[in-house]
Amino acid sequence: MQKLLFLLALCILSLSAQRTRVEITKPTTPKDDAKPNSVDVPDVYAVTGKFDRVVTLRFKFDTDLLSGLEKMVKEQNIKNAVFLSGVGSLRGYHVHSVSNRTFPSKNVFWKDPTSPADIISVNGYVIDGKIHAHMTLSTGDKSFGGHIEPGNSVFTFAILTLGVLDSGADLSRMDDKTYR
Repeated sequence: MQKLLFLLALCILSLSAQRTRVEITKPTTPKDDAKPNSVDVPDVYAVTGKFDRVVTLRFKFDTDLLSGLEKMVKEQNIKNAVFLSGVGSLRGYHVHSVSNRTFPSKNVFWKDPTSPADIISVNGYVIDGKIHAHMTLSTGDKSFGGHIEPGNSVFTFAILTLGVLDSGADLSRMDDKTYR
């Protein structure tokens, strides 16, 4: 009986640590989601600036990638930055990506806390102190990626480099999906 209970508990634990997929609709407001493109918003626009400095971050074993980034962005007083590079390995991963083509947008979240992966690249931005970063991962048999979520536990190490922009660079509308 104890052996049966042990096997049942082991099965339950292994099921809870499996890869999960969750899809979430991310509406703004019905009005914003339904609005057409505005002629007042250019198809493409440029923001110019210079790097004030370059900051390289190293993450140790079992550090959460996103919380470490948030801590360093705050500690280093980074308002606007560009991710220049990122490499390392993870003990488990959690990312999300867009899963539809019409508004309201939907995101699908992929999480597997027990699947190790190499970080092939990290790119994205810090906009007004808020992190909008993506990463590409490899598990040996596949590559995939998405937005960095909480739950990316560093394995051997991770190294991320940011180019911190000068105060004249205004990125505030860059990732605003309603600015169209």
